[in-house]
Amino acid sequence: MSPLFNKLHHLCIVVHDIDKTQAQYEAIGIGPWADYPPLTEYQDLQVPDAAGFLALKYRVCTLPNIQLQLCQPGPQPSPQRLHLDTKGEGVFHIGFEVPDADAAESTAGAQGLQVLMRGRRANRTGFTYYDSAPAVGVTLLTRATNLPGR
Repeated sequence: MSPLFNKLHHLCIVVHDIDKTQAQYEAIGIGPWADYPPLTEYQDLQVPDAAGFLALKYRVCTLPNIQLQLCQPGPQPSPQRLHLDTKGEGVFHIGFEVPDADAAESTAGAQGLQVLMRGRRANRTGFTYYDSAPAVGVTLLTRATNLPGR
């Protein structure tokens, strides 16, 4: 088993209307939901369109075994907007927790995975989206919130 993809963290679902979708989840007992921290905290950002990335709205619901994320893209170009426009609402990516974002990205590259998008905070925690959808049907993501020893 790949050390990159053995600790499931979240599913991210792109939606047209985040408020409406959140209310529908809450109506069936899935919640509570919280706003995701500001995307501006990522200082090292490599995305197709920065304005499109910063226009993404996220809400998260942390369940005992997994986090659910809702993502409403803005009108600006982004992979999430493209997914919503071409495939409709649904799972955009599956996120996996890793101890070190940079090491995970290096390992993924050695395994032949190309980077689709990435973002790092000042402390080098952050995320990497991989261009995996053509091969496995969904975008895979690795994320690190803490560096080893911190």
